[in-house]
Amino acid sequence: MWRTRAAAACVICRSLANSSYGIKRKSPLQNLHLVSRSIHHPYYPSAKFQRPPLRISIQQFSSLNRLPLHKTKLLNVKHGYQSHRNFWLARLASRLLRVRYLILGSAVGGGYTAKKTYEQWKDMIPDLEDYKWIVPDFIWELDELVDIEKLLKALPDADDLAKLMPDFDKIGESLASLKGFLSPGYNLVSEVIGASDLLLLLGSPGETAFRATDQGYDNDKQFKKVSDKEKIDQLQEELLRTQLKYQRMLERLEKENKELRKLVLQRDDKGIHQRKLKKSLIDMYSEVLDILSDYDASYNTQDHLPRVVVVGDQSAGKTSVLEMIAQARIFPRGSGEMMTRSPVKVTLSEGPHHVALFKDSSREFDLTKEEDLAALRNEIEIRMRNSVKEGCTVSTETISLSVKGPGLQRMVLVDLPGVISTVTSGMAPDTKETIFSISKAYMQNPNAIILCIQDGSVDAERSIVTDLVSQMDPQGKRTIFVLTKVDLAEKNVASPNRIQQIIEGKLFPMKALGYFAVVTGKGNSSESIESIKEYEEEFFQNSKLLKTSMLKAHQVTTKNLSLAVSDCFWKMVRESVEQQADAFKATRFNLETEWKNNYPRLRELDRNELFEKAKNEILDEVISLTQVTPKHWEDMLEKTLWERVSTHVIENIYLPAAQTANSGTFNTTVDIKLKQWTDKQLPNKAVEVAWETLQEEFSRFMTEKKGKEHDDIFDKLKQAVKEETIKRHKWNERAEDSLRVIQHNALEDRSISDKQQWDAAIHFMEETLQSRLKDTESVIEDMVGPDWKKRLWHWVGRTKEQNIRNETKNELEKLIKCNEDHPAYLANDEVTTVRKNLEARGVAVDPCLIKDTWHQIYRRYFLKSALNHCNLCRRGFYYYQRHFVDSELECNDIVLFWRIQRMLAITANTLRQQLTNTEVRRLEKNVKEVLEDFAEDNEKKVKLLTGKRVQLAEDLKKVREIQEKLEAFIEALHQEK
Repeated sequence: MWRTRAAAACVICRSLANSSYGIKRKSPLQNLHLVSRSIHHPYYPSAKFQRPPLRISIQQFSSLNRLPLHKTKLLNVKHGYQSHRNFWLARLASRLLRVRYLILGSAVGGGYTAKKTYEQWKDMIPDLEDYKWIVPDFIWELDELVDIEKLLKALPDADDLAKLMPDFDKIGESLASLKGFLSPGYNLVSEVIGASDLLLLLGSPGETAFRATDQGYDNDKQFKKVSDKEKIDQLQEELLRTQLKYQRMLERLEKENKELRKLVLQRDDKGIHQRKLKKSLIDMYSEVLDILSDYDASYNTQDHLPRVVVVGDQSAGKTSVLEMIAQARIFPRGSGEMMTRSPVKVTLSEGPHHVALFKDSSREFDLTKEEDLAALRNEIEIRMRNSVKEGCTVSTETISLSVKGPGLQRMVLVDLPGVISTVTSGMAPDTKETIFSISKAYMQNPNAIILCIQDGSVDAERSIVTDLVSQMDPQGKRTIFVLTKVDLAEKNVASPNRIQQIIEGKLFPMKALGYFAVVTGKGNSSESIESIKEYEEEFFQNSKLLKTSMLKAHQVTTKNLSLAVSDCFWKMVRESVEQQADAFKATRFNLETEWKNNYPRLRELDRNELFEKAKNEILDEVISLTQVTPKHWEDMLEKTLWERVSTHVIENIYLPAAQTANSGTFNTTVDIKLKQWTDKQLPNKAVEVAWETLQEEFSRFMTEKKGKEHDDIFDKLKQAVKEETIKRHKWNERAEDSLRVIQHNALEDRSISDKQQWDAAIHFMEETLQSRLKDTESVIEDMVGPDWKKRLWHWVGRTKEQNIRNETKNELEKLIKCNEDHPAYLANDEVTTVRKNLEARGVAVDPCLIKDTWHQIYRRYFLKSALNHCNLCRRGFYYYQRHFVDSELECNDIVLFWRIQRMLAITANTLRQQLTNTEVRRLEKNVKEVLEDFAEDNEKKVKLLTGKRVQLAEDLKKVREIQEKLEAFIEALHQEK
């Protein structure tokens, strides 16, 4: 294969050298074809018969011993250069001495000697089959990929090539300006092809050829004396140095490429090219994963999209590996403490600046500044702690972070909490099981790449994660194994072969696609990524693990790991994304069919759209409060307020004042008690009544069904908004002070201006007293039992206690008939008299029972007397207006109830003004604030807007969005391919 390619190359070289164009520039032969000088093939059997197209002499070297070979003396000819050959002496000797047969015999002997020398050289070279891995795989497969014969036929003739050759003299100056830019690539290609000499010489002995000279033959004799082991060590060291040299060159070129790409991206950001940049592939894919993370999978829609799942034991170095891949110290760190408390999805993509930002935030953290790095680590830690529920240690909520920067490999990684074996103090009892369930949930995705992190500094038998990974991926078709802290492992492990067994997959009970060994730091959390990279490169350069071939060069450094993980990730994406898109398409069809069958007349409103609709309805209902008529407000307020204060007015003001002997004492008692009531209780009671009235009306509007248009799906939300608004609303504190003054002035007024007000006061008093009399009659009936009509009609009887109370009632009624002006309280001698009279009839009664019964009997008697007095006072307005003093017709109680009635009307009017002018607007503002808070709280919305219809619409929207974004991603993926 190599000979065929070299032959093709040398045909090109020979054609260029035989062309009629004379090349005056001093251009070495290796600039025309570099590989041909290291391959022994039939087109160039030896240096002796070569026709070098150069004006300078070429010093040839062997890649094995670097000893100079014989120089070939060159002479100038007309069209190029050729070797100087002196054949005249040979012709003369052959003619004179006739030694042809002698020469033929010498040639045969020389051939035998050359063959014997070749065999000796062949035996001297060690078997280097084990070092073929140094050569990339595509080199060995090049003959299958490239058809050399077709290539040779397609090559033009020498004359055609000569015509195509440029005039180097004219473009020499322009090429000199590009020398500084092209020199790195040129040197790299030259040195790579120079390394091919060594790689070819390390092939099988049957394919190796040497161009030996006398000087090289002498050195080879000395080389034979060296032992095979020393020769192998020497070759290994040379190979390692060469590989590391080229690795550094590649890294330097990659760095230059990264800077150039950064400049291009910066120009694009500034709009130099006047074009709009499309969203990158990895950003499009990350959006799909973000939607899936928020998706309520209630309809068996599984997420099988690829991502890189990073798992490992606690403190195994997962976070450090991710930081090396992201090229920034972005995660919070702790010494032996669990820091990763929830899954963190990190999307890596290429960009002009090294920045990071969260999915739900617009702030960019500059990863080149230590201040922003510290702020980012603090923000991640806060989000983790906030996501953990009370009583738990870890959370299933995913934190989404995007990291952009020049040279970053595009992929999506998910950092999971470290697997633990023991639950320590301070942790929730189910922490271990929760971490296992989270890890299994991510790893059971058949398209997820599992990045298994194992600490190399601890005993392999202590590993927990390897058993978990082997259960999820028994065949190892999507697992990449990473051995961290290899520097500590090399120092601490007694047998280096143990590390080799781990990397070869022979120690752990698991299989993997690839095995890598990395070093992610020296134990100092303040180290920069660049210093860690330098330390890692220096360690592996001097490590015995590489020198003794226990580790292969492509299995070390986080750089190689990052490239391998990215390749596996995108390979898995290309293989599975179309299948997942078809699955979501089928799910969408099923959901749409279910909606059409169940809700044919309703629009497909998801949870957010339903919330907006409910929000508008609630705000409309709040505005309806302003449309309530003033009369309706005042009637409700007056009625409710009197219900609250009537008991106090009758029991604490009217009844005590009515027991006085004359009107002067009555009015004095009333004024004092009204003043005390106004100062301490009345304003507060009035505000409470107003707030309760507002709540009642607000609740009525919120819960009132609107006929056929009513949608019961909003009932929970409206109830929650109502309760939260009422909880937040506070009445204006100044309202009580202004209300107290108004009420005090209203109660001090005693002048009834017209007969209509007088009659209204009498009517108000009668209604109040009749209501109280009815309540009193009901209490007495419960005390003494049913009368004879009810007993006869309903066939019921009285209890023993009811009989005793009935006898006591009859005795007390006799006492009142004897003295109609009896005071409200019984004297002790009267209690004794009643008790003795009852005992005389055989009824034993307690004095407390007598007093209790007396209170209700006297109350009924007083209310009936007051009602009779009201009837008499209907004609008393004329006497009141003329200020006539008539002892038989004193209507001071009518004036009292007028004052109370007027105070209620004025208070209701004042409260109505406060409601309509201030409190309703403040309530509307509170409702808007509550709705805004609910809109930002997804958990609250999910809790309040529930049901099959909501869930179906939500799933349908998510599936559509996922399918559309997947289709756009697949289209962009095909375009990039």
